Amino acid sequence: MERNFFAGVFALILFAAVLSGCTKTLPPQGNTSGGTTVEFKEIQRFKSNEELVAAFKEAQQKNYARGGIFDNAIGIGAVPMMATTNSGASAGAESGRGSTDFSTTNIQVEGVDEADIVKTDGRYIYNFSNNKLIITDAYPIEGSQIVSKTVLENVFPLEMFVKADTLLLFGNKTQQYQNENGIARPAGDIYYPYWSSRVLVQLYDVSDKSTPALEKELEFDGRYLSSRLIENNAFFVVNSYPFYGVLEKEGEIIPLMSEDGVEKKVAEPTEIGIIPPTPPSSFVTIVSMNLDSKEYMTETIAASAENVFASKNNLYLASTQYLPPKLPIAENVGRVLWGDEEKTVINKFGLTEEKIGFVGQGEVKGHVLNQFSMDEFEGKFRIATTSGQVFRFNSQSSNNLYVLDEEMKLIGRLEDLAPGEKIYSARFLGPRAYMVTFKKVDPLFVIDASDPANPKVLGKLKIPGYSDYLHPIDESHIIGVGKETIEAAKGEFAWYQGLKMAIFDVSNVENPKEMHKIVVGDRGTDSYALQDHKAFLYDKEKELLVLPIMLAEIPQEQKKPLGEEQISPTYGEPVFQGAFVYRLTLENGFEERARITHLSQEDELKRGYYYGDEYSVKRALFIEDVLYTLSDKMLKANSLNTLENLKEFVFG
Repeated sequence: MERNFFAGVFALILFAAVLSGCTKTLPPQGNTSGGTTVEFKEIQRFKSNEELVAAFKEAQQKNYARGGIFDNAIGIGAVPMMATTNSGASAGAESGRGSTDFSTTNIQVEGVDEADIVKTDGRYIYNFSNNKLIITDAYPIEGSQIVSKTVLENVFPLEMFVKADTLLLFGNKTQQYQNENGIARPAGDIYYPYWSSRVLVQLYDVSDKSTPALEKELEFDGRYLSSRLIENNAFFVVNSYPFYGVLEKEGEIIPLMSEDGVEKKVAEPTEIGIIPPTPPSSFVTIVSMNLDSKEYMTETIAASAENVFASKNNLYLASTQYLPPKLPIAENVGRVLWGDEEKTVINKFGLTEEKIGFVGQGEVKGHVLNQFSMDEFEGKFRIATTSGQVFRFNSQSSNNLYVLDEEMKLIGRLEDLAPGEKIYSARFLGPRAYMVTFKKVDPLFVIDASDPANPKVLGKLKIPGYSDYLHPIDESHIIGVGKETIEAAKGEFAWYQGLKMAIFDVSNVENPKEMHKIVVGDRGTDSYALQDHKAFLYDKEKELLVLPIMLAEIPQEQKKPLGEEQISPTYGEPVFQGAFVYRLTLENGFEERARITHLSQEDELKRGYYYGDEYSVKRALFIEDVLYTLSDKMLKANSLNTLENLKEFVFG
């Protein structure tokens, strides 16, 4: 399969430090999960700053002894980019002109909101345009207008929550660090400006839509990973990495933060959690903020986090740990980065208004794809992983499903599914799990997880192509969105083609079927929804499906069958970017109704189509009978009934 298998190489430089805890419990606190009360455990803490620095330094030296790959990367103060899969739902409609019939951003767990680049409350639409927060009085469409454009100083906005008259914004910024004498922090023996990535969190009062008022501001060293909103409490996760040049010169590596401009450490050394024997190499800070009181609390641990799953009661941080190669370094040329084995460490935290409490730690074989590969059901945690790497010499990949109990002890497993393939999508729906693996064809596995100790395959379907995202229609039908493929004439892989959408009938679990299928465009066609589920808009009652798609097509006269002499299929040329609007029913499948673009005909002639362009449609939402599509430059309104153009809001 032709994919960028090296996209995850940056994650490998994050050597995962993990958690465990003492068995001492805190009787007044705990959380309820699936009807079972789980006591929080007390995390072991560093005794002093000297002990913390020594532990990080020892971990760094041990990594150098194994080949020096991991710390060569982070030892210069670099902060690797973390992939996120984020989505959200919006607050209830404002009284007055607002509607109660509006879409919310696609989320994973009911009642657990996820941040997004656009929100609506049924009347107003909130979004970002470059470094501005835009608020549009969007419904009813007759009186709609942009009511404010708030410039966001020194920040690149990422996503937000909106609840009633409160807006919580997450963004990135850069920070230059200096020592107490005003000299930039040193790296080795050379002094030069040290710039670090920072997470900026801003809480706004938006009761006056024309003038949002900044009420609180927090900054954290590091990178924003993900967030959730449960009732009035927002939880977010920040990854931070020590600057080893500072470690050598100043003995200070704890990340910094600021509250309303006042700088301080994110935690004192004796407040930072650690679990031996895994050596620490980075920090994870979990922050809880109450949107009403604006008060917050933090928990910082010497650990690593790559993927986040949250239920109403618990937060799970998953990190892949690549174990050292078994072969001596001299015999392991070309393999040091990957190692021989990998495991995923999952740390569970209970969430209450009073405490972010550590519950337990579990580990399973393999690495996790994304948040949809994790789930909590009746108090049990389920996770789907891939072991090994596809198309790597001396490695055999396989796929697994594990079940852990309330205290994160492994109680059930299903291993070695689809040898030689890897997971492309997974979805847990009640007692069932659905898993798509791929290498040459697309096996859709239907798995019974009702017995936590004995998950088992009920049935599978093998068809061309694969699904990057699975979305339920009802208990018996699932939408799959991914790519069509054709098998290569030579070699054990396939070439991806146009965007594929399918409806799977899983009512007969032993014999799942592909009811309907549609392929959009040729090789090169893409959609934001393939990487980010919040770009997927589906409403069953309205029989509405909307996807932003960059359409690539090969002229008919240039199309050739894939033969043995052809090295690879031809890429299509971009011919359209915008929202594809479908009527989706079980009876008739996917019926295209319209295509909505933000590019004018003049723009099309002058500029062509560029994926990621400022006029690329990224989101769609509806309020009552109006469909809104969003790009960086424009919000466009169309009638849901006729899909005629109603209005355009240009952000400037």
